[in-house]
Amino acid sequence: MTPSQTATILIEALPYIRRFAGKSVVVKLGGAAIDQELDRALAQDVLLLRSVGVRCVLVHGGGPQVDALMKRMGKAPEFRDGLRVTDAETLEIVRMVLTGKINRDLVATINREALEEPVAVGVSGEDAGLLTVTQRDPALGFVGDVQQVRASVLHRLLDEGLAPVVSTIGADAAGQPFNVNADEAARAIAVAMAAEKIVYLTAAPGLLEDVADPSSLVPRLTAAELRDRIGHESISAGMIPKLRACAEAVEGGVGTAHIIDGRVPHALLIELLTDKGIGTMVKMEKDW
Repeated sequence: MTPSQTATILIEALPYIRRFAGKSVVVKLGGAAIDQELDRALAQDVLLLRSVGVRCVLVHGGGPQVDALMKRMGKAPEFRDGLRVTDAETLEIVRMVLTGKINRDLVATINREALEEPVAVGVSGEDAGLLTVTQRDPALGFVGDVQQVRASVLHRLLDEGLAPVVSTIGADAAGQPFNVNADEAARAIAVAMAAEKIVYLTAAPGLLEDVADPSSLVPRLTAAELRDRIGHESISAGMIPKLRACAEAVEGGVGTAHIIDGRVPHALLIELLTDKGIGTMVKMEKDW
C-alpha cells in the first residue's frame, strides 16, 4: 500500500471517528466466528476503536465450543426452538466454556495486543448483577431471559479506560445462574447502555436474499422491513435470533444494528469506519 492510499483510508475514516467518539458500541462475537487469528484481528479493532474514543463492549457466545465439550464428556446437546436445553450438568459445562475458557482467551488476546498496558477485563453476567434474568420455560431447564441490565457496571469500567468482555451467564434474584442466549444478551446490553451501534459478528456475510448466493447481500433495511423477512423460507433458522435482536435493538433506541462476517479480518473496522461497509445495516427509518 502506498502512502497516498494509506492517507485516503485515514481521510475516509476520519468523519466516522468523529461521529462515534464518546459513543458506546456493543459487539457480539458468535461462537462460530471465534478463531485464533481472527480473534487477534478483532482485538486490534477493539483497541483501535478504544484509542479514538469509542466505548466498545465485546459480548461473546460459544455454542459450538459448548457442543464440542459436551460430546467429549459423553453428553448429547439438545435444542428446542433453537435454544439449548440446559440441565444442571449442562449449565456447568456452559459456564466452564463461556466464562472459564472463551472469555479468558479473548481477554488474554486483547491484552497481548495492547501496546502499553492491559485494558481488557472479563465480566460474567453473574458479576455485580450485570444480567438479572428469569427462567424462560421449565422444560428448557436453566435458560433465562434478561429482565434487567445493570449498565452502570459496564459504564464504570469504560470510564476507567478498560475494555469489558462479557460472557452471557445471568443470574436470577436468588443468585441462581442461567444460560442466556448471547444474541439476546447483547441486544439487552446495547439497549440498556443507549448504544450508538450493536454489531453481530457471524459466520455469514450478513442478510442474504438467497442463502446459496453470497453476492445477494442486503446492505440496508429498516426494522419493519427486517421483521417482514423473519420467518421467510430464505432465512436460515440460525439467523432468525440475530435478525429479531437487531429489530428489537433499534426499536429500543440503539442507533443502528449490523450483521457482518466475522470471518473477514478487521470486519469491524471496515463496517464502522468506511463508506461502503461490509454487511447488513438495520435502522428504524429509511434515510439513505
